[in-house]
Amino acid sequence: MPGWWCANPHAQTLWGSLLRPVPSVVLHRERWETPDGDFLDLDHLAGEPGAPLVLLLHGLEGSSRSRQIAGFLAAARRKNWRGLAVNFRSCSGEINRLRRSYHGGETSDLDWVIQRVLSKNAPSKIFCVGGSLGGNVLLKYLGEQGDALPAQIRAAAAISTPFDLEQSAYAIEKGFAKIYMARLVQSLKSKTRAKVKAHPQCVDLRALARVRTMAEFDDLVTAPVNGFKSARDYWQDSSSKQYLSKIRRPALLINAKDDPFLPESALPVAEIAANRYLKSEFPRQGGHLGFIGGSLWKQQAWAEERAFEFFEEAGAGG
Repeated sequence: MPGWWCANPHAQTLWGSLLRPVPSVVLHRERWETPDGDFLDLDHLAGEPGAPLVLLLHGLEGSSRSRQIAGFLAAARRKNWRGLAVNFRSCSGEINRLRRSYHGGETSDLDWVIQRVLSKNAPSKIFCVGGSLGGNVLLKYLGEQGDALPAQIRAAAAISTPFDLEQSAYAIEKGFAKIYMARLVQSLKSKTRAKVKAHPQCVDLRALARVRTMAEFDDLVTAPVNGFKSARDYWQDSSSKQYLSKIRRPALLINAKDDPFLPESALPVAEIAANRYLKSEFPRQGGHLGFIGGSLWKQQAWAEERAFEFFEEAGAGG
C-alpha cells in the first residue's frame, strides 16, 4: 500500500502529519459555550441540505487544521457532504477557561456536541471519524453509549487508535519515536504553563520543568487535573480496548502494524473478532496517521478513501 518512496513507518508518520499536501477547504468557525462555563470551537463545512454529516475528532495536540482532518474534510466536500471538526479544549488556538482539559477518555464533550447537533439541524445520517487520541475518545464513547447511541449515527472509523494508553505512552519512549514524544510533551507543557496563569494551583511548575516523557506528564498533570489518582488510573479507565465489546454500530478500525505509537502486540484482535459490529484492517505498513500511497506526484490517502467506502457500505446513501 505505501508508495516505495514512503515505505518507512517514520516517513509515513512525518509525511502524513507535516508534509502531505492537502487541498484547502473553506470552513466556518463557531464557538459553543459549554454548560460548565467553558467553550468549544467547532469548524463547519457546508454541504447539500440533508447531506450526511461527517463529525471529526483530531489527535493529541492536533486541531481541526491537522492534515488528516483537512484531508477528510476535502473528501467530504468532493462528495457534497457536510463536515464538523471538533477542536478539543485548548486545541483551537486559545487556552480553555477551566482547570480541566481534554484527554484520551474525555467523552462528555463529544456527547454534548452530538446532542446539540441533533437538536439544531437533526441530520439523518452522521458518520464519526477519530484519529489517534480522537479515535480512542470516539471508540470509548461508542462503547459507553452502546444500544443508546443516537440512531442518526450510522457508522464510525477510528484510525491509528492507541487502544491501550499505557502501552502507547511507553511505546513512544523508544527509538526514533522519542522525537514525537518530545514534541508532544513540549506542546503540552507550554499549554499547561499558560493555564497556570489562570489556575495557579493547577500544577507545580518546578515539577513540570522536569517532565520529559508522556508517562511523567500524565502522572503530574493529566491525571490529577482530570480527577484520576495516577497516570495508571487514567490509562486504565480511559483506554478504549475495554469498551470495544459494547459498541453497537458498524465501526472500521484502521491501524498499521508498524505504528510507532502502539506496538503490534497491543492491537485488540480478540476483542474485535468477538464483536460483529467491528471491522479491523491492520496493514503491515502505514505508520501513525500515515497510510500514504500512490506516487510522489499523485499521492493517495488510503485510510480516508477506505473510511468513506465503509460509510457507503454502512448505508450513507440509504
